[in-house]
Amino acid sequence: MFGDFEDAVKRKTKVSGADLAADKVMPLSDAVERFVRPGMHLHIGHSYARPCALARELSRRFAGEEPGFTISALGFTGDMVALFASGITRKAIATFFGDSYPMPGPNPVYQAAYRDGTVEIENWTILSFTMRILAGALGLEYIPVRSLFGTTMAEENKGDYSVSKTPDGREMGFARSMNPDLALLHGWAADPAGNVVCAPPYAENAYSARAAREGAIVSVERVVSGDFIKRYSQFVRVPSYLVRAICPAPAGSHPAGMSNYGLESEVTGYEVDREFLMDLRAKCKDPEELAAWMEEWVLGCADHDEYLRKLGRERVAYLEARSLPDSWKEELEEALPGMNAGPEYNPVEMMVTVGARVIAGRARANGYRTILAGVGASNLAAWLAYYQLMEEGHDADLIAEIGFYGYSPQPADPFIFNMRNVPRCRMLTEILDVLGSIVGADSNLCIGALGAGQVDRFGNINSTAVPEHKLFLVGSGGAADVAAGAREIIVLIDHLRFRLVEEVPYVTCPGDRIAAVVTTKGVLEKRDGELVLTGYYPAEGGRDAALELIREECGWDLAVADGAAEIESPTIDELKSARIFDPHCFFLGKGD
Repeated sequence: MFGDFEDAVKRKTKVSGADLAADKVMPLSDAVERFVRPGMHLHIGHSYARPCALARELSRRFAGEEPGFTISALGFTGDMVALFASGITRKAIATFFGDSYPMPGPNPVYQAAYRDGTVEIENWTILSFTMRILAGALGLEYIPVRSLFGTTMAEENKGDYSVSKTPDGREMGFARSMNPDLALLHGWAADPAGNVVCAPPYAENAYSARAAREGAIVSVERVVSGDFIKRYSQFVRVPSYLVRAICPAPAGSHPAGMSNYGLESEVTGYEVDREFLMDLRAKCKDPEELAAWMEEWVLGCADHDEYLRKLGRERVAYLEARSLPDSWKEELEEALPGMNAGPEYNPVEMMVTVGARVIAGRARANGYRTILAGVGASNLAAWLAYYQLMEEGHDADLIAEIGFYGYSPQPADPFIFNMRNVPRCRMLTEILDVLGSIVGADSNLCIGALGAGQVDRFGNINSTAVPEHKLFLVGSGGAADVAAGAREIIVLIDHLRFRLVEEVPYVTCPGDRIAAVVTTKGVLEKRDGELVLTGYYPAEGGRDAALELIREECGWDLAVADGAAEIESPTIDELKSARIFDPHCFFLGKGD
């Protein structure tokens, strides 16, 4: 057929159709034993799946040995408490330490470590953390970051962050690159040579595999052929030369979930295991119960296979079914008997509906096109504002920091990153894109909705710590990045004296772009750099009683703006709209 070139064509064709010869497939235990050494800096990757099975194997292998690991992760959430409870972590570097699902909050394990000094905790923002990994992957010693200006994190991290002048005389923050010794990742699939398929959204992406000095250990749902890799090459995020070991671990992201977007015909996704995580949250409050949980699910399991047997195939099948795009219908239908369909409302429901009005109103007035939803009540308010704007014909896109862009949230689960929302996105991307450019660039048309642990009279936010009392909250997450980039920020917070303080003891987010604070009692807006009361909710006793209680429950001498007026109660449509997104009342609460 090819004449004198026949032999050359045959040899090249044979090579192009062959798989790579390397075989890096091994059990999790073998990979940890061979490649992990005491004293290493280990990075727990988040792309978007989490290597939970690998993290448990670390705890299982090194518990009781005090290996002194430095462990970095985008966030220490869920069953990652095992990395603290097992005593293997000497230093933890992250953006969030606490519970995130189904509702955010402090976790006693991390609070005890902070209070007692048993683990050194280092705080960053999601964007600056990811950029440090990117710098390591690019071989840069430092990388410019903007979102640490004015924060306490800038002071705490002076060894790895500094401010310098640019050639044109402007000040710019620079963060040192992060180069862990070894990256731990979880992917959908890999061939035996180590080419790894990940499904979007990508969160921090897989830059850590490139930044790590000794490459990556990767757990996967399944090992596949080279043909599979080529068929889904657009989803390959880690090339084989970076990988030390490929470890088969079905459901290896459990109790976190996995999207199968783009791979639906080949693999099945699974949702976050809500019941498992809520049980763990409860047990973290009691050291004895936590120790029993560790024995049952981590230390007492010989390996991941035993963990899966204990979990049960029925449980995995249930989580797979819950990840389907329309599974929200069944969950909402099941919740209906316990839902309030009437006009009665509680203070949180009032705050959420008013917050949605404020967000939507400012988006209309100022032409904002994107809404970045924070977690908790602020997330619900952003969702309601989005639907309100879209129903009015104002084009808006919801975005979320891990890589959601233009999504339409579905009812039944208010968790910002729930898997049912992945197919509802107009674009799936990563943190650097969402926080770095869509929110952070000068071209942004973004309004942010954030929660907070504390807010002071100037709008500064604290969601990290109260050092004087050795109390740890959760950390910045992406809040400081949003506060540094978005055009303006709306904060939702309980109206309590210890939440609304004269001066925050830790600046997680400077208040420069905080435009309004919506509380469970009223609305505070920025006037000449200071928050003042511009609206109050209906209360028994009328205006005077409402104002007296609002000022009494505020940590500073709160000024009342001229023209401060009573805010209308939620309509029944607003209440029903909020309740269908949180039918289990994780954020809205079940009463006064």
